[in-house]
Amino acid sequence: MGGIKIHKAYQPLITSDKRYFFLTGGRASLKSTTIHDFASRLTYERGHGVLVTRYTMASAEKSIIPEFKSSISLNGSEGDFHKAGNVFTNKHTGSFILFSGIKTNSGDQTANLKSLHGITTWIIDEGEDFNDERTFDDIDDSIRGSNNKNRVIWIQNPTTKEHFIYKRWVENHVGYKEIDGEQVVISKHPDVEPIHTTYHIAEQLGYLSKSFLNKVNRIKKENPTTYKHKYLGGWLDKAEGVIFKNWKLGDFDKTLPVIYGQDYGFANDPSTLVKVAVDRKKNKIFLDECIYKQHLTTSDLVVLNKKYAGNNLIIGDSAEPRLIEEMKREGVNIKPSEKGADSIRIGIARMLDFELIVTPDSTNLIKELNNYAWNDRKSGVPIDNHNHIIDAVRYSLEKLIGKPTKKIYAKVY
Repeated sequence: MGGIKIHKAYQPLITSDKRYFFLTGGRASLKSTTIHDFASRLTYERGHGVLVTRYTMASAEKSIIPEFKSSISLNGSEGDFHKAGNVFTNKHTGSFILFSGIKTNSGDQTANLKSLHGITTWIIDEGEDFNDERTFDDIDDSIRGSNNKNRVIWIQNPTTKEHFIYKRWVENHVGYKEIDGEQVVISKHPDVEPIHTTYHIAEQLGYLSKSFLNKVNRIKKENPTTYKHKYLGGWLDKAEGVIFKNWKLGDFDKTLPVIYGQDYGFANDPSTLVKVAVDRKKNKIFLDECIYKQHLTTSDLVVLNKKYAGNNLIIGDSAEPRLIEEMKREGVNIKPSEKGADSIRIGIARMLDFELIVTPDSTNLIKELNNYAWNDRKSGVPIDNHNHIIDAVRYSLEKLIGKPTKKIYAKVY
């Protein structure tokens, strides 16, 4: 086989006895290219099954499958593989590579990956999109074949420190790697083999154009923060493009009248409750997280709502009318929100019109404020993530505040 030579930075994929491999780095650092080549070479050993995933099947079909085809074309091994659907089987050994999304194309169901047989290696591409820790653990438990070495290879460009993989593998095991005079955080977890690379490897191998390198050098001079994150693979305290920068930690003003907002989840998403008060004179909104928990039944919510809100009004997500009615029958003072076509953007505008004062114990709300970002800034569309308490805040503000100011409303649009 020809193709790329596996750079010495990636040699631990072959030599390390550890189960977990954490591949991080900046753009153009050969992470995906190297892993596809490594996966194809692994199939020349009998008894291997390699699962390669992106978070959705649609993204898998558009990215990792074409990338793998390009890899085996580059190393001249196309003729060694039989393709059937999303499975590539090595004709010489019977070892195979299966490509899948964690979520189905509809995005509302998790693919059936927990009971796969014969998988020895799981490769998670663009792990920054994968925020479902429970599903990660379920699939990880399935990688347990005893005939060959097991590997779980997580690949990502570092995002914010709120990602569960950072919490698990880095937060209490911080190490540093000096690159271009910068101290870049890497994992020193005893169970993890960290591999952190940058575009410098591809530059040394002659894979990058002069115009690309000129662009990177310009960014390095003009915006060192962006350079460190995007090209050196530094982790962020906050996501890029966060919507709410108008907040700070502080005590809840107990002299103000309160209202509560509530959003509902169950298996994958939490149910939430947040206490809200508005001081119009000082132009402040006070926020205190009360509930943030999965798998809450109606009975659980009734008990918790009475505990935290008492007889105060709760504004709940109108998408759950039956749940709201059942709680009302149990004595909870609750009404549905008034959702409209532009309720999200209007709600964001309301929140941007004030300074947000967040209690220090509101840990999940703080995480959301640090990660709730624009998906499309120009059209005013946020990401549909990191918003379970923020949505609950929006519901409560429908009752507490009128229309947002024209100035802020225009900014959202």
